[in-house]
Amino acid sequence: MSKVLSGLRYSDEHEWVDGSSPVKVGISQVAADALGDVVYVDLPEAGTTITAGQSCGEVESTKSVSDLYAPVSGEVAEVNQAAIDDPSLLNSDPYGEGWLFTVNVSEEGPLLSAEEYASKNGGELG
Repeated sequence: MSKVLSGLRYSDEHEWVDGSSPVKVGISQVAADALGDVVYVDLPEAGTTITAGQSCGEVESTKSVSDLYAPVSGEVAEVNQAAIDDPSLLNSDPYGEGWLFTVNVSEEGPLLSAEEYASKNGGELG
């Protein structure tokens, strides 16, 4: 069963945000497991404004290409170059080294608690 990290909040589209400022954004292990082996990520550039609920990039796996949706609105502060260089980090460590980008938040989208997300998506709290 996929791990859902408590202490994070999650979007319906399987992205997570932490409580830092700027917030870190990544994809959940539920999403990484469903995608299979991630081979490419296309992320918004630093300085780009993103809007909660809107597509802001792509995650490509050996199975499919999936849109990445912004869980919050604001300006992208930093992009994780390590995840671009080694997309397999999204599979091996989605809540750690596999984070995607940080955002200076102007507005949050609808976010679920870890408990709500795990209940809705069959994940195991960890």
